[in-house]
Amino acid sequence: MGSSPNRKMKEWPVRNSKPRQTHSDSMLAVILATLVLIGIVMVFSSSAVYALEEYQDSYYFLKRHLLWVCLGSLTLWIARHIDYHKWQALAYPVMLLAFLLLIAVMFPSLSKEVGGARRWLMVGGFSFQPSELAKFAIVLFIAKSMVKRADQLKNFAYGYLPNLIVLGIFFILILFQPDFGTAMIISLVAFIMFFAAGVSKKFLAYSVLAILPLMASAIFTTEYRARRIMSFLDPWADPSNTGFQAVQSFLAFGRGGLWGLGLGDSRQKLFYLPEAHTDFIFSVIGEELGFIGTLGIVLLFSLLVWRGFRTAYRAKDLFGTHLALGLTLLVGVQALTNMGVAVGLLPTKGLTLPFISLGGSSLIVSMLCMGVLLNISENTIRHRST
Repeated sequence: MGSSPNRKMKEWPVRNSKPRQTHSDSMLAVILATLVLIGIVMVFSSSAVYALEEYQDSYYFLKRHLLWVCLGSLTLWIARHIDYHKWQALAYPVMLLAFLLLIAVMFPSLSKEVGGARRWLMVGGFSFQPSELAKFAIVLFIAKSMVKRADQLKNFAYGYLPNLIVLGIFFILILFQPDFGTAMIISLVAFIMFFAAGVSKKFLAYSVLAILPLMASAIFTTEYRARRIMSFLDPWADPSNTGFQAVQSFLAFGRGGLWGLGLGDSRQKLFYLPEAHTDFIFSVIGEELGFIGTLGIVLLFSLLVWRGFRTAYRAKDLFGTHLALGLTLLVGVQALTNMGVAVGLLPTKGLTLPFISLGGSSLIVSMLCMGVLLNISENTIRHRST
């Protein structure tokens, strides 16, 4: 009788030591595939008429988007099969590459100016936005730094200041393009990562207090940013000029109602809603698929963020935790910002909806983030099965 519990304790590890098949988060992969497929459909629906008018080919933007989807899928596949620990050694080279590309975009001979902003490098017949790579580089750098300085995060000079300096350099370079929206997303993601890692709350509070006047100066000393803030506060005050985008977006959601007008039947995309296939594609979804369709998109992104946070929580080491958290925040915060702009909760930012909007640089970097995240989830499962 007395030996029976001992036998059970010895048998317990044997029964549970059966190896399990390792794989990445299948739910995350399904959510991602669903968003990409929705993006293909909605890019064509929102751009066909405009493409026919401007390029005499209704499939013009669809073909470009499909090319970016293929390149993004290849990027995801490669990243998915690279052990995420190797990114720790690549953090500084990737950061240096992003820094050099942000410098290069300032030279007119190497870049392209659109709407007064110089954000794109020309590569062959295509353009690439270095600030997208900078987002990934900053997350990679901070994840590595939070591990390297884990026991010094309460030390301002060694544990926090180097990260703040690097973040500040990238913030200024991106702000000069100008791309205030991307600069703010990078800063927000970075500060959440600092907070989650255990950086002193006093340091973070002082940093925010120091940054707020700089942000206010960047907004109100630049005429077009000040106009955006005023139109955000009251878009109906100037519905044909500064408030035009917001008003047209509101009309799209209003026409959509609960069930929508039907796929392909949007009226706002007929030269009323600017950037219908990029910045305001969420508005077209609202008009064509209604409240139910927009709720579905919100739910998909919410599930994606949940699975990303779950991967971060279950990661087998600190680097995996910090990296998974940062990559999830990059996608989640940008999606939230884009949708917030479309429904009038945030000022116009000029940011795409990840995986759905047309935008090659954004799509490729977002797929890269998801590929790394899937690799972290696979290593997590492998670790827990041994």
